[in-house]
Amino acid sequence: MAVTNDGQLVLIRQYRHGIGGVHYELCAGVIDPGEEPLQAAQRELLEETGFGGGQWQLYLTLSANPGTHTNRTFCFLATGVERLQDQQLEITEEISVHVLSPEQVLDIIDAGGIMQALHVAPLLKYCLTQV
Repeated sequence: MAVTNDGQLVLIRQYRHGIGGVHYELCAGVIDPGEEPLQAAQRELLEETGFGGGQWQLYLTLSANPGTHTNRTFCFLATGVERLQDQQLEITEEISVHVLSPEQVLDIIDAGGIMQALHVAPLLKYCLTQV
């Protein structure tokens, strides 16, 4: 979860085949072999949005379903990020970048514009402390 110096959150929008639509999301991705979760988060943010820098801390560790899944989702909070470069998307990616206030993010969540539950949880936790 990336936040600019003026308190705006950096979100992306992209098509997701599983739900057949375009929705807002946090930047996310797979941890490459030999990579630490923080390194993966920083790499994904820079590649998908062009934003980087700032101060990073582990914010939440979540499980999609602890009854049947062993994987974890590491959510980092990066504050003071800024645009450092153009997006570096893979050939199959079509991602738009959106810089939004916490109030706007809450409105998007309320309207059903963020479908990934593992993204809604940290966004709610953060945004509700900012409004």
